[in-house]
Amino acid sequence: MFRTLHRRKNEKGFTLIEMLIVVVIVAILAAISVPIYVEYVKTARASDAKTTISGVWQAAQVFYQDKGEWPATVEELEQESYLQMAQSTKLQWSFSIVGAPPVTITAVSTEQMKGGSGKTVTYNIEDGSWSGYGMPTAEGEAE
Repeated sequence: MFRTLHRRKNEKGFTLIEMLIVVVIVAILAAISVPIYVEYVKTARASDAKTTISGVWQAAQVFYQDKGEWPATVEELEQESYLQMAQSTKLQWSFSIVGAPPVTITAVSTEQMKGGSGKTVTYNIEDGSWSGYGMPTAEGEAE
């Protein structure tokens, strides 16, 4: 039996067990790295919405300083030239301002976003917190 486990000097190639060990190692590495990559992609997609929401909030503040009232919609900010959004962002996200004065600004993904429609990113103005798609939860995972 001991002789069968060791290869002879003239035999070349890998044994089945060596190949299985390599396959198991690759599978373990994939099982670890794929979820990390998926969370990274979610965070990257949500960063577009976060950046635009920050711009909407700044534009709303300037609008209020100029006009003495808060904007009702993001479209109003665009029509009055307080905000310019990239066309690609408009295709992937729909933005809304909630409240007057604003309490939250929300982005909801459209069918055009590769991550799927209906994903929500919310900025709470009162406490400056972010929640929703691509944001860490209490368990440390992105939603």
